Amino acid sequence: MQPIYLDYNATTPIAPEVQQALLPFLAEQYGNPSSGHSLGRASHEAVEDARTRVAGLLGCHADEIVFTSCGTESNNLALKGVAFRRAMPLRGHLVISSLEHPAITEPAKFLGRLGLDVTVVPCGRDGMVDPDAVIRALRRDTLLVSVMHANNEIGTIQPIGEIARRCREQNVTVHTDAAQSAGKIAVDVDALGVDLLSIAGHKLYAPKGVGALYVRRGVALESVLHGAGQEHGLRAGTENVPYLVGLGAAAESAAGHLKVANESMAALRDRLFERLSQRIGEPLEVNGGGGKRLPNTLSINFPRVAAEEMLRRVPELCASTGAACHSGSTHMSTTLQAIGLSPTVARGTMRLSVGRFTSEEEVDRAADLLSEAWRALQP
Repeated sequence: MQPIYLDYNATTPIAPEVQQALLPFLAEQYGNPSSGHSLGRASHEAVEDARTRVAGLLGCHADEIVFTSCGTESNNLALKGVAFRRAMPLRGHLVISSLEHPAITEPAKFLGRLGLDVTVVPCGRDGMVDPDAVIRALRRDTLLVSVMHANNEIGTIQPIGEIARRCREQNVTVHTDAAQSAGKIAVDVDALGVDLLSIAGHKLYAPKGVGALYVRRGVALESVLHGAGQEHGLRAGTENVPYLVGLGAAAESAAGHLKVANESMAALRDRLFERLSQRIGEPLEVNGGGGKRLPNTLSINFPRVAAEEMLRRVPELCASTGAACHSGSTHMSTTLQAIGLSPTVARGTMRLSVGRFTSEEEVDRAADLLSEAWRALQP
């Protein structure tokens, strides 16, 4: 049984050109980038070349890229790095949105336990954060605002440019988690106006275990991983050369195919929704469908069913649900709670995310299988 993979927002396969680029650094090119001999110099040059390629995707200078192990580490470095620049005991204020990934909410909670005040700005039913609400939340001691660029569950794209512009007027530093948007839509740090921006390699066809943080020139961070002086002194540890090379190759590939990939994914996403609607024969609610959203993401509420049960009936389909149902109760994701879905509706929520290797045949087959499963579960 050939899997139908519609979970690209969870992770992506490694692209062939990425695998080809990194393989030599798993074998003959094994030098430590900090070593002065020929193998070390070759690895150092490969790391710096990857840094330039990632900078090209984000529209920034190469020296503004700090390599990390993942998007979560990038987010932790951004939040903690800003906060820890202040003298201890920790004082100040942090603003985040109700849509954030745990890679933001958990560091924020940790900083809160250390003494930082944290304000969570709500979003609307459409999954959008109001810039006015962010500005109203600011205080004289606000250190940082962190609002994700695009939501991982419903795909809504936030007005980061406006939020950053208005925060800059108040001299407040702005971070955005762009793990879901980088490689799917244009992510230009100058257009967005942010000071800090996180990406995750495995969301754009690079391996798991590599990421990056953009740090605008002049923004000061405290390191949270201490040791030698790698990554401008912000991220100690011998560089993961093969994976950094892979991230660089993935970034260059994404930058070169962004427009075509965007249009292709949007067409597949819309085809999937239209076929599902036709097969089910009644209106289907799309979460975040009223605003700007990622071209590959379809978060849909199937009525009168549990999405988990639907997927159990379609084992060849790889997709995600927005709520887990156990012992008669529904445990909703924070995103679905933030947009105000009821537990009854949320139990039927499914996220279907297409990607670079998705075909029309897979989309059609998935729609047919899901509609059959839905009909079988009707009372």
